[in-house]
Amino acid sequence: MHGYIPTFKRMRKSLLITSVCVIFAANAQTTKDKMLKTVLPPKAAIKPHKLEKHGDVRTDNYYWLNDRENPEVIEYLNKENEYYEKMTAHTKKFREDLFEEMKGRIKEDDSSVPYFYNGYYYITRYEKGKDYPIYSRKKGSLSAKEEIMFDCNEMAKGHSYFNLGGLNVSEDNKWVAFGVDTVSRRKYTIQVKNLETNEILPLKIENTTGGSTWAGDNKTLFYTRKDEVTLRSDKIYKHKLGTSAEDDKLVYFEEDDTFGTYVYKEKSKKYLVIGSHSTLTTEYRILDAKKPDGEFKIFQPRVRGMEYGISHYDDKFYVVTNKDKASNFKLMVTPEGKTGMDNWKDLIPHRRDVLLEDIDIFKNYLVISERSNGLNKIRIRPWDGSDEYYLPFDSETYTAGTSVNPDFDTDVLRYSYQSLATPSSVIDFNMKTREKTVLKEQEVLGGKFNKNNYEEKRVWATAQDGTKVPISMVYRKGIKRDGTNPLLLYAYGSYGHSMDDGFSSVRLSLLDRGFIYAIAHIRGGEDLGREWYENGKLLKKKNTFTDFIDCSKYLIEQKYTSPKHLYAEGGSAGGLLMGAIINMAPQLYNGVIAQVPFVDVVTTMLDDSIPLTTGEYDEWGNPNNKEYYEYMKSYSPYDNVKAQDYPNLLVTTGLHDSQVQYWEPAKWVARLRAVKTDNNLLFLDTNMEAGHGGASGRFEALKEVAKEYSFLLDLEGIKK
Repeated sequence: MHGYIPTFKRMRKSLLITSVCVIFAANAQTTKDKMLKTVLPPKAAIKPHKLEKHGDVRTDNYYWLNDRENPEVIEYLNKENEYYEKMTAHTKKFREDLFEEMKGRIKEDDSSVPYFYNGYYYITRYEKGKDYPIYSRKKGSLSAKEEIMFDCNEMAKGHSYFNLGGLNVSEDNKWVAFGVDTVSRRKYTIQVKNLETNEILPLKIENTTGGSTWAGDNKTLFYTRKDEVTLRSDKIYKHKLGTSAEDDKLVYFEEDDTFGTYVYKEKSKKYLVIGSHSTLTTEYRILDAKKPDGEFKIFQPRVRGMEYGISHYDDKFYVVTNKDKASNFKLMVTPEGKTGMDNWKDLIPHRRDVLLEDIDIFKNYLVISERSNGLNKIRIRPWDGSDEYYLPFDSETYTAGTSVNPDFDTDVLRYSYQSLATPSSVIDFNMKTREKTVLKEQEVLGGKFNKNNYEEKRVWATAQDGTKVPISMVYRKGIKRDGTNPLLLYAYGSYGHSMDDGFSSVRLSLLDRGFIYAIAHIRGGEDLGREWYENGKLLKKKNTFTDFIDCSKYLIEQKYTSPKHLYAEGGSAGGLLMGAIINMAPQLYNGVIAQVPFVDVVTTMLDDSIPLTTGEYDEWGNPNNKEYYEYMKSYSPYDNVKAQDYPNLLVTTGLHDSQVQYWEPAKWVARLRAVKTDNNLLFLDTNMEAGHGGASGRFEALKEVAKEYSFLLDLEGIKK
């Protein structure tokens, strides 16, 4: 009888739920109105600043916020934080409860599936009550004694932010290089530890990406330094153990300020590789890993608009490239002694309906990662010419991808799988016997989760130009399509970054309270192939925004939700998306969350001293060109704020953000406060100790999610 309610009882239950929702909503509205009358928002001082380009003059009243050293700026940010805290004081207990609820689903004493590399099993694990990972290894066998490489909980003491990255062990297993960031500005200090004595050398190499790679001699370390001002990764250095950082030699300088550079070692261990990349173009240099003092040789000189990636195997290089107008990429092969593109031969030709994303090379198999109709595919191709095949996947809202596969001589492929309703799994697949072993499925603690209680589906909205745009969604079974469901629509839509359908135990806090969660796979991402990306960038960028709006309209038309219950969320470039859609169609949304939003597009893209700007020209265009300037200005959220009603807004940022500077959201909120005509909520929440990624501890980050969820739930009148 659990699933059946007699008709009269159903009607009564429905009336009861409706009346309770009305009471909740009325109470929420009363609370909101009361707070708006008694707590006054801060007002940023107006200091007009003229910005002129191409004969066009823009007046920026809040340009002065672009100075984190100015005490007046810090005072303003603190006042905004105080306003947020006062206005949301009634949700404080709920936020704490949400945090504990989300934390309670996470296994605190968790560990990764060990992977075997060069004689050791490597493990990342967490201990109960601790925020940071412990990195360890075991020699030869999982029953061997554990060697603790790094306990980040100890290393993080005394720091409000801590991140360890770029762990890189020498081939003789004696040395490990690592990078530490304690500011959250993605400027890492590289150090070296002796794994035999546990001594950390006094060496400190500042202002790096954190990544590095050892040469085959086990004493030469190659790494990437950043420009002090722009934070562009522009220089490759080499360090010899036993010398000081001041003695390090510059190996390569990337002069083109639209490119960044990095260094790594091929899986075969034969070559060191320096890569140079911009949004549209790549170039590589190679060097015998056992001859670190030799000269790097260009693999194939850069050709604007041509991208390629290289993998070494036996006496050949395998090249994933868009050469010859292969927009969805193809696989080519070339002898290792003849690397110029004149020698490249097709191995897997270009296909219009399949995006070739990556390859993994093993001694007996080539593994190809593809994307077709917006879904991941993994293709196994034996080198001996026997039949190739695809791994079978059933769902239409899943994500699958190859995982850590450092071992070359193995028949076992490690991959991961998850869907919107299925927790993440790590799977070993024997490519010879075709047997799979699930090594681990993410545990959801608390005893309440059952994936069969949720429904996931993919629907297609029609964009204004007729293009079909997929939307993935998940919700608790039993919801009615009557327009009353709260729905959170998420998207990104830039840089060709595909929004894959992943599981989130945190998200259950919304789903179990009646929310539908949906992802709009809009143009600007690469979800449906390279053309999907090309049609959502540069002078076609507005397709990204109109796609999202059309997805929103579709969900309303299909009665999954209504404007009173529709919410939108996006971060960084997805925050730009949020800014654009609320200028263009504010009436569709009750609330919007914009995380670290890139909203002052024109001013930022005209300032080449800001980190990342010059490397972004291929994505947004260069506004020094009048055509791009005018197009950017036509959608830039900050430049298009106008006197109209806006949805309830929660805007988040970090003072030390190197990706999107804090002043963009700060200026945007100040302008919205001065211009908007509604009485809706507008919050700016600045983490004064963090950057683009927010808080560093695994549980501290949940507190930020709890803030976002309580904002949404409070607007829905849901109190617990």
